Amino acid sequence: MARASTNRHRFWRDPSLPHLEARSIEEGQEVSYGWHSHPTFSIGLVTGGVSDFRIGADCHRIAAGTVVLMNPDEAHVCNPLDGRPWSYRMLHADAAWLAALEGEAAFRPFAPHLSRDPELAGRLERLFGLLFDPLPDCAGKEAAVRAFFAGLRQALGGERYGGLPAGADRGGEHAALDRAAAFISAHCTRPLRLGEIAEVSGLSPSYLVRSFKARYGLTPHAYQINRRIQFGRRELQRGRPIVEVALDAGFADQAHFQRAFKRHVAATPGQYMRRE
Repeated sequence: MARASTNRHRFWRDPSLPHLEARSIEEGQEVSYGWHSHPTFSIGLVTGGVSDFRIGADCHRIAAGTVVLMNPDEAHVCNPLDGRPWSYRMLHADAAWLAALEGEAAFRPFAPHLSRDPELAGRLERLFGLLFDPLPDCAGKEAAVRAFFAGLRQALGGERYGGLPAGADRGGEHAALDRAAAFISAHCTRPLRLGEIAEVSGLSPSYLVRSFKARYGLTPHAYQINRRIQFGRRELQRGRPIVEVALDAGFADQAHFQRAFKRHVAATPGQYMRRE
C-alpha cells in the first residue's frame, strides 16, 4: 500500500485583500521546488526542519526561526535536506501595493535575503497566526500586515539594496534584457522562438541566453514557463477549471500543466485552489 502524503498544504487568500496571499506547509518532506521567481515581494518563516535556500549565486543553510526575503523576479529555490520534513510559512505581497504603502513611486527592493533575528521571526509568526485565523476580520488582518511592513526595513537594520529600484531607468544591456523580459511576459502564453525574443532585445540569441540567465537567474524559456505558471495561479484563484487554465496558459494539456505547476509551486493545482 502506498504511503499517504504527510504534507499539509494550506493557502490563505481573501477576495477583499487581493494584494496578499499566504501559505503554510507542515511536515513537508515531499515539498520540492525547481528554480522559480514570484512577481510579488515574498517573505517567509521556517518553523521546523532544515533546508537549503538558494537565491542568485548565494546558498544558505536555514533552520527554524530563519526569516527569508525574496524581491520580485529574484530566482530562488528552497528544499529540505535529504528529504527530511520541514515546515514554513510564506507571505506574498503585491509589489505596487507595498510601494504605495511605503510612499514610494516604485517598489524598492529589500536587503538582506535572510534574517535570524528572533524578534522579527516572532512578529512574523504572530502575523501568520492572525492571517490563518478562520475569523473573517479582514480590516484587522490588513491593518496587521500594514503595521508589519511599516517596520520591516528598520527591523532589518536599515540595510539598503545594492541594485536599482524596480522600474528605474537602465541603459545599454540592461535595457535590452528588460525588453526581452517584458516581451516574454506579454506573450508568455503563446509559443515563442528564441530568435524573435533576440530580435526584440537587439542581442544575438546566444548572448541573450547567457546574459538573461545571469540577470534573471533563469533562461528565457524557463522565464516563460515561470510566467505561464504565474498566469495559471491568477486564473485558478478566479475559480476557473484546471483544464481550461492549462490550455489558456499555453500548455499542451492538463498533465503538462500539472507537472510544471508542481515544480514551481510545490503543490498541485487542486491543492492550490483549496484555500482557508
